Amino acid sequence: MKANVGDRLIVEGTRVGQTRRVGEIIALRHEDGTPPYVVRWLDGHEGLFFPGSDSRVEAAPAGAPQHGG
Repeated sequence: MKANVGDRLIVEGTRVGQTRRVGEIIALRHEDGTPPYVVRWLDGHEGLFFPGSDSRVEAAPAGAPQHGG
């Protein structure tokens, strides 16, 4: 998995009743875009995240502003 600052990280719920989590990647720990990532979740929390098999990255729309880094 590789990502860029500004990409969206989506984590699917793996159990019944568990909701999807969505966040924006605001910083990378490795220049090649590999995990872990610093993510700002939609609820406002920020943290270091190591994605698992239930996660995927969606590229930021072209021309979208990139934060942090």
